[in-house]
Amino acid sequence: MNPLSSIRAIDYTVIFARDMPAMRDFYQNVMGFALKAELGPQWVEYAIGGQVLALTERGMMWNDTPPAAGQLSVQLAFRVSPVEVQHCADALLELGVEIADPVTDQSWGHRTVFFRDPDGNILEIYAEI
Repeated sequence: MNPLSSIRAIDYTVIFARDMPAMRDFYQNVMGFALKAELGPQWVEYAIGGQVLALTERGMMWNDTPPAAGQLSVQLAFRVSPVEVQHCADALLELGVEIADPVTDQSWGHRTVFFRDPDGNILEIYAEI
């Protein structure tokens, strides 16, 4: 048996931010995620259910060249109930967030809304329908 098959969950996700102040403002004040820990100006963690979303700057541990502006690095999907998808989309619009793809009932059984964070990453709020 492969020892790696014992992995049962993703504990935390790290985004290497191009613009740390803008990203921090977005995830804390627009998305409303609860601050879990701050390990200095280059590392901040948000609690999302049982998961952690961390933001960091390049150079703390890894200093790879970032993707060019306009090239996304990651897509994150946040699950809510079906009725909450539209409520979330409305709240995002009220906060000035541009919707990349409006609320849609997809053929694969999800109700989705897509938008971007300040670094251009794709974010999805979805529900199974």
